[in-house]
Amino acid sequence: MPDILLTTLNAKYAHAAFGLRYLLANLGPLRGRAGLCEFDINQRSLDILEKILALEPKVIGIGVYIWNVAPATELVADLKRLRPELLVVLGGPEVSYETESQEIVRLADYVVTGEADLAFAGLCQRLLAGERPAEKIIASPLPHFSQLALPYELYDDHDLAHRVVYVEASRGCPFSCEFCLSSLDVPVRNVPIDEFLSQMQRLLDRGLRRFKFVDRTFNLNLSIGRAILEFFHERYEPGMFLHFEMIPDRLPAALREPISRFPAGALQFEVGIQTLDDDVAARISRRQDNAKVAENLRFLRTETGVYIHADLIVGLPGEGIEGFGRGFDRLVAMDPHEIQVGLLKRLRGTPIVRHDAEWGMVYSPTPPYEILQTSSIDFSTMQRLRRFARYWDMVANSGNFIAATPLLWGEGSPFECFIRFSDWLFVQLGRQHGIALQKLVELLFTYLTAELHHSPAAVAPILWQDYQRGGRSDCPGFLRPLLSQGAIPPRQSKIASKLPKRQSRRIIHHRDTEATENAM
Repeated sequence: MPDILLTTLNAKYAHAAFGLRYLLANLGPLRGRAGLCEFDINQRSLDILEKILALEPKVIGIGVYIWNVAPATELVADLKRLRPELLVVLGGPEVSYETESQEIVRLADYVVTGEADLAFAGLCQRLLAGERPAEKIIASPLPHFSQLALPYELYDDHDLAHRVVYVEASRGCPFSCEFCLSSLDVPVRNVPIDEFLSQMQRLLDRGLRRFKFVDRTFNLNLSIGRAILEFFHERYEPGMFLHFEMIPDRLPAALREPISRFPAGALQFEVGIQTLDDDVAARISRRQDNAKVAENLRFLRTETGVYIHADLIVGLPGEGIEGFGRGFDRLVAMDPHEIQVGLLKRLRGTPIVRHDAEWGMVYSPTPPYEILQTSSIDFSTMQRLRRFARYWDMVANSGNFIAATPLLWGEGSPFECFIRFSDWLFVQLGRQHGIALQKLVELLFTYLTAELHHSPAAVAPILWQDYQRGGRSDCPGFLRPLLSQGAIPPRQSKIASKLPKRQSRRIIHHRDTEATENAM
């Protein structure tokens, strides 16, 4: 039975708690008295409670995040009702700021704010020695990587085979975007590169092939970024997949050259565009050269095999629907594989709140604290944009409709045309979730033919080819009469199964396109 139990509620079972592993790795002499027990937000609260109490810990450390604060609050309340002597210690970004207003903080015994890798160990030493610090909120100083034990050995074989494995070569961000918690996390600190790559080699030796880097600015330090790319390229084998977040306007030749050597699907870059309006960007203290952004995305799209996931935010202060739409169209023209549209969130501690009065910013008071309306976008329009974001993800981002999606706008504005489709889709369905793929195929066919007047005979083979892209062969019944034998493409082989599904479908599409062009 561990004296110290580290736990959290992950967003999904497939996610592994990186922060808890750092805490466990840095407990020093207490590590042998500690255990790790992960749950997810889909599990029943009583089942979680039962398992925790069966372990009989003396101290429980709980990681609290925007996605789990509600069930975590319920868990802490029940723990203190049943075992009031159990010492509950909270940590994580959700409880690192504005602690005075949070019910979960009131219920807990202690809260360690900031990067708690070392401060949690110090608190546990005191608690297990019978000492009760007078201060409830304990601010942890930023640790340097030279002080930290890296946690990668704490991923077990099941984690490596079945879960998302997070790694980091740096912490912090040099930028000051007001909507982001990373703007509060300075300076940038790097893991000693030799030690980091040695740990990555151990993970490779154990069979890991998919690495998700959580660094906020992978391409900030060019020598480190290049060293990481070259390390993995030298060891590349089919099925390897690396996810990085990148600064969108910083991609010099020193990084372009090693990036271009990777095959299609091996690299994914999450590119935080957020807004393409210079005035809006300046208002939220975001420095971004949009001409460089466009140039870098064109390079990645045309000269590399990088899978590009770009982000835009709805509801930034002073940006209305027309301005967002213009930025969306500009980004579509840059041709990333995915455009993730997210609503602005008021994360605790971020300075975005300084715009509340001037720009009429109204946020939901419950997680994930999304924007409800602004002086530029009223609530009903925000709801339209919320549906737009959801349907865009289902149709354009999913990889299920790669060839069919551009038919929705043709030569027109992608934003204006897709939001009209989004409005129509909501009228037909009345919901945004739980939509079967075959139903979505049928609705897309109806809209393209009945509303946009595309020829059914032209649309049907495009939708059928899209439908097959993931290895499906069950042709939807309404398409069959419209598909002549010659028009039915051969069944697509299911490739790149070790890569994420959306990337695999787009690789198939890329190969199909190349084969068609080569045959012409």
